[in-house]
Amino acid sequence: MARKKRAIVSVTNDLYTDNRVNKICLFLEKQGYDVLLVGRQKKDSIELPPRSYQTKRFKLAKETGAEFYALYNLRLFFFLLTKRANLLVSNDLDTLLANYAASKFKPNARLVYDSHEYFTEVPELIHRPRVQKVWEAIESWIFPKLKTVYTVNESIAQLYHEKYRKEIKVVRNISPRFQLEVLPSKADLNIPENVFLIIIQGAGINVDRGAEEAIEAMKLLDHACLMIVGDGDVVAQLKESVQHEGLSEKVRFYGKRPYAEMMAFTQHADVGLTLDKPTNKNYLFSLPNKVFDYIHASTPIVATDLVEIKRVIEKHEIGTILPELTPETLANAIRDLQENPVKLDQIKANCKLAAAVENWDNEQHVLEEIYPKVD
Repeated sequence: MARKKRAIVSVTNDLYTDNRVNKICLFLEKQGYDVLLVGRQKKDSIELPPRSYQTKRFKLAKETGAEFYALYNLRLFFFLLTKRANLLVSNDLDTLLANYAASKFKPNARLVYDSHEYFTEVPELIHRPRVQKVWEAIESWIFPKLKTVYTVNESIAQLYHEKYRKEIKVVRNISPRFQLEVLPSKADLNIPENVFLIIIQGAGINVDRGAEEAIEAMKLLDHACLMIVGDGDVVAQLKESVQHEGLSEKVRFYGKRPYAEMMAFTQHADVGLTLDKPTNKNYLFSLPNKVFDYIHASTPIVATDLVEIKRVIEKHEIGTILPELTPETLANAIRDLQENPVKLDQIKANCKLAAAVENWDNEQHVLEEIYPKVD
Protein backbone atom coordinates (compact mmCIF):
# COMPACT_ATOMS: atom_id res chain seq x y z
CA MET A 1 0.00 0.00 0.00
CA ALA A 2 1.42 3.39 -1.03
CA ARG A 3 2.25 5.82 1.75
CA LYS A 4 0.19 8.96 2.12
CA LYS A 5 1.75 12.16 0.87
CA ARG A 6 3.34 14.07 3.72
CA ALA A 7 2.76 17.78 4.48
CA ILE A 8 5.07 19.53 6.95
CA VAL A 9 3.66 22.80 8.27
CA SER A 10 5.97 25.10 10.26
CA VAL A 11 5.55 28.08 12.58
CA THR A 12 7.73 29.77 15.21
CA ASN A 13 5.12 29.77 17.99
CA ASP A 14 4.45 26.99 20.50
CA LEU A 15 1.34 25.67 18.63
CA TYR A 16 -0.97 25.99 21.64
CA THR A 17 -3.13 28.93 20.54
CA ASP A 18 -2.53 29.14 16.78
CA ASN A 19 -6.03 28.36 15.56
CA ARG A 20 -5.39 29.40 11.95
CA VAL A 21 -2.61 26.85 11.58
CA ASN A 22 -4.70 24.17 13.30
CA LYS A 23 -7.50 24.79 10.78
CA ILE A 24 -5.04 24.52 7.88
CA CYS A 25 -3.64 21.26 9.24
CA LEU A 26 -7.12 19.77 9.64
CA PHE A 27 -7.95 20.86 6.10
CA LEU A 28 -4.79 19.22 4.74
CA GLU A 29 -5.75 16.00 6.52
CA LYS A 30 -9.14 16.14 4.84
CA GLN A 31 -7.39 16.58 1.49
CA GLY A 32 -5.50 13.32 2.05
CA TYR A 33 -2.18 14.41 3.55
CA ASP A 34 -0.30 12.92 6.47
CA VAL A 35 0.34 16.15 8.41
CA LEU A 36 3.19 17.12 10.73
CA LEU A 37 3.08 20.55 12.41
CA VAL A 38 6.40 21.94 13.66
CA GLY A 39 6.86 24.76 16.19
CA ARG A 40 8.80 25.41 19.36
CA GLN A 41 8.53 24.65 23.05
CA LYS A 42 9.11 27.53 25.45
CA LYS A 43 9.87 27.24 29.15
CA ASP A 44 6.26 28.15 29.98
CA SER A 45 4.59 26.21 27.15
CA ILE A 46 1.52 24.22 28.11
CA GLU A 47 1.17 20.58 27.11
CA LEU A 48 -0.70 20.29 23.83
CA PRO A 49 -4.10 18.61 23.83
CA PRO A 50 -4.37 15.52 21.58
CA ARG A 51 -4.65 16.28 17.86
CA SER A 52 -5.45 14.09 14.89
CA TYR A 53 -2.15 15.03 13.21
CA GLN A 54 1.45 14.84 14.45
CA THR A 55 3.25 17.72 16.17
CA LYS A 56 6.89 18.48 16.89
CA ARG A 57 8.17 21.28 19.14
CA PHE A 58 11.84 22.31 19.25
CA LYS A 59 13.49 23.28 22.53
CA LEU A 60 16.01 26.04 21.89
CA ALA A 61 18.64 27.76 24.04
CA LYS A 62 17.25 31.20 23.14
CA GLU A 63 13.57 32.21 23.17
CA THR A 64 13.75 35.77 21.83
CA GLY A 65 15.75 38.02 19.54
CA ALA A 66 17.96 37.45 16.54
CA GLU A 67 19.66 34.42 18.09
CA PHE A 68 16.31 32.67 18.49
CA TYR A 69 15.31 33.20 14.84
CA ALA A 70 18.74 32.10 13.62
CA LEU A 71 18.70 28.97 15.81
CA TYR A 72 15.12 28.12 14.92
CA ASN A 73 15.65 28.42 11.17
CA LEU A 74 18.87 26.40 11.34
CA ARG A 75 17.16 23.67 13.38
CA LEU A 76 14.11 23.72 11.12
CA PHE A 77 16.25 23.53 7.96
CA PHE A 78 18.08 20.38 9.08
CA PHE A 79 14.84 18.86 10.37
CA LEU A 80 13.10 19.42 7.02
CA LEU A 81 16.15 18.16 5.18
CA THR A 82 15.96 14.78 6.91
CA LYS A 83 12.18 14.27 6.74
CA ARG A 84 10.06 12.93 3.93
CA ALA A 85 7.84 15.71 2.56
CA ASN A 86 5.69 16.29 -0.51
CA LEU A 87 4.42 19.66 0.69
CA LEU A 88 6.14 22.33 2.79
CA VAL A 89 3.89 25.03 4.25
CA SER A 90 5.78 28.04 5.61
CA ASN A 91 3.78 30.27 7.94
CA ASP A 92 5.12 33.82 8.00
CA LEU A 93 8.49 35.22 7.07
CA ASP A 94 10.21 33.88 10.18
CA THR A 95 9.98 30.29 8.83
CA LEU A 96 10.42 31.04 5.13
CA LEU A 97 14.22 30.96 4.93
CA ALA A 98 14.47 27.41 6.32
CA ASN A 99 11.60 26.15 4.16
CA TYR A 100 12.95 27.73 0.99
CA ALA A 101 16.46 26.40 1.59
CA ALA A 102 15.14 22.90 2.34
CA SER A 103 12.96 22.94 -0.78
CA LYS A 104 16.08 23.35 -2.91
CA PHE A 105 17.15 19.87 -1.75
CA LYS A 106 13.67 18.40 -2.24
CA PRO A 107 12.76 18.87 -5.90
CA ASN A 108 9.54 16.90 -5.48
CA ALA A 109 8.32 18.93 -2.51
CA ARG A 110 5.98 21.83 -3.23
CA LEU A 111 6.54 25.02 -1.17
CA VAL A 112 3.53 27.15 -0.17
CA TYR A 113 3.77 30.42 1.77
CA ASP A 114 0.97 31.45 4.17
CA SER A 115 1.56 35.06 5.27
CA HIS A 116 -0.45 35.83 8.43
CA GLU A 117 0.51 39.50 8.48
CA TYR A 118 2.56 42.17 6.72
CA PHE A 119 5.60 40.90 8.57
CA THR A 120 8.21 43.53 7.73
CA GLU A 121 5.98 46.24 9.23
CA VAL A 122 5.16 44.60 12.57
CA PRO A 123 5.68 46.96 15.55
CA GLU A 124 8.59 44.87 16.85
CA LEU A 125 10.53 45.82 13.67
CA ILE A 126 9.54 49.34 12.68
CA HIS A 127 11.63 50.88 15.48
CA ARG A 128 14.61 48.61 14.75
CA PRO A 129 15.58 49.58 11.17
CA ARG A 130 18.68 47.39 10.95
CA VAL A 131 16.79 44.26 11.99
CA GLN A 132 13.92 45.27 9.72
CA LYS A 133 16.31 45.50 6.77
CA VAL A 134 17.48 41.93 7.38
CA TRP A 135 13.89 40.63 7.19
CA GLU A 136 13.17 42.80 4.15
CA ALA A 137 16.26 41.36 2.43
CA ILE A 138 15.10 37.79 3.14
CA GLU A 139 11.63 38.58 1.83
CA SER A 140 12.79 40.39 -1.31
CA TRP A 141 15.17 37.51 -2.14
CA ILE A 142 12.69 34.67 -1.71
CA PHE A 143 9.22 36.12 -2.33
CA PRO A 144 9.60 36.67 -6.12
CA LYS A 145 10.61 33.01 -6.49
CA LEU A 146 7.51 31.63 -4.73
CA LYS A 147 4.82 30.01 -6.86
CA THR A 148 1.97 29.87 -4.33
CA VAL A 149 1.29 32.57 -1.75
CA TYR A 150 -1.82 33.43 0.22
CA THR A 151 -2.53 35.86 3.01
CA VAL A 152 -5.21 36.91 5.49
CA ASN A 153 -7.03 39.79 3.77
CA GLU A 154 -7.41 41.83 0.61
CA SER A 155 -5.44 44.83 1.87
CA ILE A 156 -2.28 42.83 2.61
CA ALA A 157 -2.69 40.88 -0.63
CA GLN A 158 -2.79 44.19 -2.51
CA LEU A 159 0.37 45.43 -0.75
CA TYR A 160 2.25 42.28 -1.76
CA HIS A 161 0.89 42.45 -5.31
CA GLU A 162 2.05 46.05 -5.70
CA LYS A 163 5.47 45.18 -4.29
CA TYR A 164 6.16 41.93 -6.14
CA ARG A 165 3.64 41.85 -9.01
CA LYS A 166 2.47 38.38 -8.03
CA GLU A 167 -1.00 36.89 -7.67
CA ILE A 168 -1.78 36.56 -3.95
CA LYS A 169 -4.79 34.55 -2.85
CA VAL A 170 -6.78 35.48 0.27
CA VAL A 171 -7.82 33.09 3.03
CA ARG A 172 -9.16 35.11 5.94
CA ASN A 173 -8.67 33.82 9.45
CA ILE A 174 -12.33 33.07 10.03
CA SER A 175 -13.63 30.92 12.86
CA PRO A 176 -15.50 27.68 12.24
CA ARG A 177 -19.19 27.77 13.10
CA PHE A 178 -18.98 27.34 16.83
CA GLN A 179 -21.47 26.02 19.33
CA LEU A 180 -20.60 24.62 22.73
CA GLU A 181 -22.63 21.55 23.66
CA VAL A 182 -22.66 22.78 27.24
CA LEU A 183 -21.65 26.33 28.11
CA PRO A 184 -19.69 26.33 31.40
CA SER A 185 -21.28 28.59 33.97
CA LYS A 186 -19.74 31.86 35.08
CA ALA A 187 -19.03 30.22 38.42
CA ASP A 188 -17.18 27.37 36.67
CA LEU A 189 -14.97 29.92 34.88
CA ASN A 190 -14.58 32.24 37.89
CA ILE A 191 -16.37 35.05 36.04
CA PRO A 192 -18.08 37.66 38.23
CA GLU A 193 -21.88 37.66 38.25
CA ASN A 194 -24.28 40.58 37.73
CA VAL A 195 -21.82 42.93 36.01
CA PHE A 196 -21.41 44.03 32.39
CA LEU A 197 -18.67 41.83 30.92
CA ILE A 198 -16.07 43.07 28.45
CA ILE A 199 -13.43 40.83 26.89
CA ILE A 200 -10.08 41.08 25.15
CA GLN A 201 -9.00 37.63 24.04
CA GLY A 202 -6.37 35.89 21.95
CA ALA A 203 -2.64 35.23 21.75
CA GLY A 204 -1.53 38.69 20.59
CA ILE A 205 -2.03 40.97 23.60
CA ASN A 206 0.97 43.01 22.54
CA VAL A 207 2.21 46.57 22.19
CA ASP A 208 -0.09 49.01 20.34
CA ARG A 209 -3.13 46.76 20.60
CA GLY A 210 -5.13 48.93 22.97
CA ALA A 211 -5.12 46.90 26.18
CA GLU A 212 -3.67 49.81 28.14
CA GLU A 213 -6.52 52.12 27.06
CA ALA A 214 -9.04 49.38 27.89
CA ILE A 215 -7.75 49.21 31.46
CA GLU A 216 -7.85 53.00 31.80
CA ALA A 217 -11.43 52.99 30.47
CA MET A 218 -12.48 50.69 33.30
CA LYS A 219 -11.93 53.57 35.75
CA LEU A 220 -14.78 55.38 33.97
CA LEU A 221 -17.27 52.49 33.94
CA ASP A 222 -19.55 51.27 36.70
CA HIS A 223 -20.84 47.72 37.24
CA ALA A 224 -18.43 46.38 34.59
CA CYS A 225 -15.53 43.93 34.45
CA LEU A 226 -12.83 43.54 31.80
CA MET A 227 -11.72 39.94 31.18
CA ILE A 228 -8.30 39.49 29.56
CA VAL A 229 -8.17 35.93 28.24
CA GLY A 230 -4.87 35.15 26.54
CA ASP A 231 -1.28 36.26 26.63
CA GLY A 232 1.19 38.58 24.98
CA ASP A 233 4.15 40.90 25.39
CA VAL A 234 2.40 43.52 27.54
CA VAL A 235 0.44 41.29 29.92
CA ALA A 236 3.04 41.52 32.72
CA GLN A 237 2.94 45.33 32.51
CA LEU A 238 -0.87 45.30 32.44
CA LYS A 239 -0.97 43.24 35.63
CA GLU A 240 1.35 45.72 37.35
CA SER A 241 -0.83 48.60 36.20
CA VAL A 242 -4.02 46.93 37.46
CA GLN A 243 -2.41 46.26 40.83
CA HIS A 244 -1.04 49.79 41.10
CA GLU A 245 -4.40 51.39 40.17
CA GLY A 246 -6.41 49.18 42.51
CA LEU A 247 -8.49 47.73 39.66
CA SER A 248 -8.24 44.04 40.56
CA GLU A 249 -12.03 43.72 40.92
CA LYS A 250 -12.69 45.44 37.56
CA VAL A 251 -9.95 43.77 35.47
CA ARG A 252 -9.33 40.03 35.61
CA PHE A 253 -6.60 38.02 33.89
CA TYR A 254 -7.38 34.44 32.87
CA GLY A 255 -4.25 33.57 30.88
CA LYS A 256 -4.04 31.21 27.91
CA ARG A 257 -6.99 28.87 27.52
CA PRO A 258 -7.82 26.09 25.03
CA TYR A 259 -9.93 27.44 22.17
CA ALA A 260 -13.26 26.01 23.38
CA GLU A 261 -12.68 27.41 26.85
CA MET A 262 -11.66 30.80 25.49
CA MET A 263 -14.86 30.83 23.45
CA ALA A 264 -16.86 30.08 26.59
CA PHE A 265 -15.50 33.29 28.12
CA THR A 266 -16.31 35.08 24.87
CA GLN A 267 -19.91 33.84 24.87
CA HIS A 268 -20.43 35.11 28.40
CA ALA A 269 -19.07 38.56 27.44
CA ASP A 270 -21.44 41.40 26.60
CA VAL A 271 -18.86 43.22 24.46
CA GLY A 272 -15.65 42.14 22.71
CA LEU A 273 -12.78 44.57 22.07
CA THR A 274 -10.35 44.71 19.14
CA LEU A 275 -8.25 47.84 19.56
CA ASP A 276 -5.20 47.65 17.29
CA LYS A 277 -3.68 51.07 16.60
CA PRO A 278 -2.69 52.13 13.05
CA THR A 279 0.92 52.65 14.08
CA ASN A 280 2.22 50.44 11.28
CA LYS A 281 0.94 48.91 8.04
CA ASN A 282 0.59 45.51 9.64
CA TYR A 283 -1.92 46.77 12.21
CA LEU A 284 -3.54 49.28 9.83
CA PHE A 285 -4.62 46.43 7.55
CA SER A 286 -5.08 43.74 10.20
CA LEU A 287 -8.16 41.54 10.50
CA PRO A 288 -7.67 39.63 13.78
CA ASN A 289 -9.35 36.26 14.16
CA LYS A 290 -10.91 37.56 17.40
CA VAL A 291 -13.30 39.58 15.21
CA PHE A 292 -14.76 36.34 13.90
CA ASP A 293 -14.63 34.69 17.32
CA TYR A 294 -16.82 37.52 18.60
CA ILE A 295 -19.21 37.06 15.68
CA HIS A 296 -19.55 33.33 16.35
CA ALA A 297 -20.10 33.92 20.07
CA SER A 298 -22.75 36.59 19.29
CA THR A 299 -20.65 39.14 21.14
CA PRO A 300 -21.03 42.77 19.96
CA ILE A 301 -17.75 44.40 18.98
CA VAL A 302 -16.12 47.72 19.83
CA ALA A 303 -13.20 48.35 17.47
CA THR A 304 -10.68 50.91 16.31
CA ASP A 305 -11.14 52.42 12.86
CA LEU A 306 -9.06 50.03 10.75
CA VAL A 307 -9.81 49.24 7.12
CA GLU A 308 -10.55 45.50 7.18
CA ILE A 309 -12.20 45.41 10.61
CA LYS A 310 -14.46 48.36 9.76
CA ARG A 311 -15.51 46.66 6.52
CA VAL A 312 -16.75 43.54 8.35
CA ILE A 313 -18.43 45.39 11.22
CA GLU A 314 -20.28 47.88 9.03
CA LYS A 315 -21.31 45.24 6.50
CA HIS A 316 -23.10 43.18 9.16
CA GLU A 317 -23.92 45.97 11.67
CA ILE A 318 -22.31 44.06 14.53
CA GLY A 319 -20.63 46.73 16.59
CA THR A 320 -19.20 50.20 17.10
CA ILE A 321 -16.23 51.84 15.37
CA LEU A 322 -14.37 54.31 17.59
CA PRO A 323 -13.59 57.75 16.10
CA GLU A 324 -10.28 57.58 17.99
CA LEU A 325 -8.85 55.37 20.71
CA THR A 326 -8.78 57.05 24.10
CA PRO A 327 -9.99 55.73 27.46
CA GLU A 328 -12.85 58.25 27.25
CA THR A 329 -14.10 57.33 23.75
CA LEU A 330 -13.82 53.65 24.58
CA ALA A 331 -15.71 54.02 27.87
CA ASN A 332 -18.42 56.03 26.09
CA ALA A 333 -18.87 53.37 23.40
CA ILE A 334 -19.09 50.60 25.98
CA ARG A 335 -21.46 52.62 28.18
CA ASP A 336 -23.73 53.25 25.17
CA LEU A 337 -24.18 49.49 24.76
CA GLN A 338 -24.39 48.90 28.50
CA GLU A 339 -27.26 51.39 28.83
CA ASN A 340 -29.13 50.33 25.68
CA PRO A 341 -30.11 46.65 26.03
CA VAL A 342 -32.42 46.79 22.98
CA LYS A 343 -29.51 47.98 20.80
CA LEU A 344 -27.24 45.35 22.33
CA ASP A 345 -29.76 42.57 21.60
CA GLN A 346 -30.13 43.72 17.98
CA ILE A 347 -26.37 43.59 17.46
CA LYS A 348 -26.28 40.09 18.99
CA ALA A 349 -28.98 39.01 16.53
CA ASN A 350 -26.95 40.52 13.67
CA CYS A 351 -23.92 38.53 14.84
CA LYS A 352 -25.91 35.31 14.47
CA LEU A 353 -26.81 36.25 10.89
CA ALA A 354 -23.21 37.19 10.13
CA ALA A 355 -21.94 33.85 11.49
CA ALA A 356 -23.96 32.03 8.82
CA VAL A 357 -21.85 33.84 6.19
CA GLU A 358 -18.52 34.56 7.86
CA ASN A 359 -17.41 31.04 8.73
CA TRP A 360 -14.58 28.66 7.93
CA ASP A 361 -16.79 26.31 5.91
CA ASN A 362 -17.31 29.08 3.38
CA GLU A 363 -13.79 30.49 3.54
CA GLN A 364 -11.95 27.22 3.02
CA HIS A 365 -13.20 26.86 -0.56
CA VAL A 366 -10.16 28.99 -1.53
CA LEU A 367 -7.94 26.36 0.09
CA GLU A 368 -9.39 23.71 -2.21
CA GLU A 369 -7.77 25.58 -5.10
CA ILE A 370 -4.45 25.88 -3.27
CA TYR A 371 -4.35 22.33 -1.90
CA PRO A 372 -6.24 19.94 -4.19
CA LYS A 373 -7.04 16.48 -2.88
CA VAL A 374 -4.21 13.94 -3.17
CA ASP A 375 -4.31 10.20 -3.63
